[in-house]
Amino acid sequence: MTHEELMKAAENAMQLAYAPYSNFKVGAALLCGDGTVFTGCNVENASYGVTNCAERTALFKAVSEGHTDFVAIAIVGGPDGVSAGPCYPCGTCRQALAEFVKPDFEVCLKDDAGTVFVCKFNELLPNSFNLHN
Repeated sequence: MTHEELMKAAENAMQLAYAPYSNFKVGAALLCGDGTVFTGCNVENASYGVTNCAERTALFKAVSEGHTDFVAIAIVGGPDGVSAGPCYPCGTCRQALAEFVKPDFEVCLKDDAGTVFVCKFNELLPNSFNLHN
């Protein structure tokens, strides 16, 4: 699967987001080593601490289905479901991913011009705290 195809899956997931408080919709698509893709969207709640991010939704869906070998994730977000430049994962999502991914895990994002670019997980969370350290 190409980075662009993975990003398209994230964009489709973004449209399903429930974001009545922030109006900032986020979608994620998590690619497993066997080619399976799990998508997720953010789901907000009036009790903000109960809100779940798109990245963790995709991750938890995958793990709950027995998948723990991950290759890449695409993330897209913006006001009212319109992409608005790079949508980096929050610290909580970075820590959740750190439990399962390798340092060279690919994080696919879109720049302000709409071009997909890739960074490595260890660039987003160097020296992460995880089961392997």
